[in-house]
Amino acid sequence: MTDPAPDTDAALTADPAPDADALRERALSTLTTARDRTTLLTSCVEDPDLTAQHSPLMSPLVWDLAHIGNQEEQWLLRAVAGQEAIRPEIDSLYDAFEHPRTERPKLPLLSPAEARTYAADVRGRALDVLESTAFHGTRLTEAGFAFGMIAQHEQQHDETMLITHQLRKGPRALTAPEPEPVPLFAGPAEVLVPGGPFTMGTSDEPWALDNERPAHRREVAPFYIDTVPVTSGAYQAFIEDGGYDDPRWWAPDGWAHIRQHSVTAPLFWHRDGKQWLRRRFGVTEVVPADEPVVHVSWYEADAYARWAGRRLPTEAEWEKAARHDPAGDRPMRYPWGDADPAPEHANLGQRHLRPAPAGSYPAGESPLGVRQLIGDVWEWTASDFLPYPGFRAFPYKEYSEVFFGPEYKVLRGGSFAVAPVACRGTFRNWDYPIRRQIFSGFRTARSGDV
Repeated sequence: MTDPAPDTDAALTADPAPDADALRERALSTLTTARDRTTLLTSCVEDPDLTAQHSPLMSPLVWDLAHIGNQEEQWLLRAVAGQEAIRPEIDSLYDAFEHPRTERPKLPLLSPAEARTYAADVRGRALDVLESTAFHGTRLTEAGFAFGMIAQHEQQHDETMLITHQLRKGPRALTAPEPEPVPLFAGPAEVLVPGGPFTMGTSDEPWALDNERPAHRREVAPFYIDTVPVTSGAYQAFIEDGGYDDPRWWAPDGWAHIRQHSVTAPLFWHRDGKQWLRRRFGVTEVVPADEPVVHVSWYEADAYARWAGRRLPTEAEWEKAARHDPAGDRPMRYPWGDADPAPEHANLGQRHLRPAPAGSYPAGESPLGVRQLIGDVWEWTASDFLPYPGFRAFPYKEYSEVFFGPEYKVLRGGSFAVAPVACRGTFRNWDYPIRRQIFSGFRTARSGDV
């Protein structure tokens, strides 16, 4: 990304923003939470693990650390406060579009100590900017958007670094409490979502990113959707039935990909006699049958759905299931309502290092009874990543506009690795359909007239 110019958009309001103290406190809290997590992810291993590239799909952890600081400097210090660059010579090193991940270990990156010092220096100055910024007048500062954008950016890189930790070989470096055990889910397998129009996207969520905007009406035919995500136990039935050996279930590109790369199970799984084991953050364990399956590609999710006589939900269907309130025509922020996520609602924020069992978090279910739409695993949808009608890139095209097209599939809902600030009913994620290192799962759907 190039150095951002100071924001010159017309003022959105002529009056001081209401609840400025509350906005400032929210911004401070989310920035602090993100930095605490970044510190955990970069302090739990020694420097050689920070500078190594653990997979060609991922950056060295030390690159992510300095990139976080550099983005914060560019947007909060330069764009919002108009300050001079601290270290302009490193901008190109941490430009994600200038250097693909495979090249980053060869760059003259800041050392771990230098990266920590730089990120801390930027943060100290950014907090001074936060104290003096009025939350009105420009699109960047309105409702503290720039601070929310940077908090979300850091948490997204924290999730990326957690993926790197999962790919890293060696002993466990991270620990977390296990999710609460729950009885085996015995509710209905699917839920009917009524047809009709609904409002998709948002125009009034203050920290929503550009691809979530604007709100617009969509017509969706009635459909059934799984009450809970597809579990590892259900996915094992697909494997045992020869799902990876039967081209009937696979999109042509997916079939070619799994044959070329000898894919026979979700990433990190291997068979030991009659049971499946997986490697999870340095520990080998039996695959838990009641847990949502994770580390599957879009092609695998699509093949399973076809094998089961179903399909993946479209992005619009997923969002209607997550935000529709049948008691009114007002879309909700989350399946449970408008309140920010709490621990009883969803498995978010790296509180656990795994998905919770299927059927967990009844307090987080939708009015129609769909569970775990937020947290646990990102859910693949059938849809390509495309702009909404009336989309406008802001504050830079490289966040999402350059990725629009059929090459990317949309994921929704977040995972156990996603922070609450970077997850809501309108939030959109996207990736190539071959990707499996991400914390991705899925649920299936079928048309309501079938």
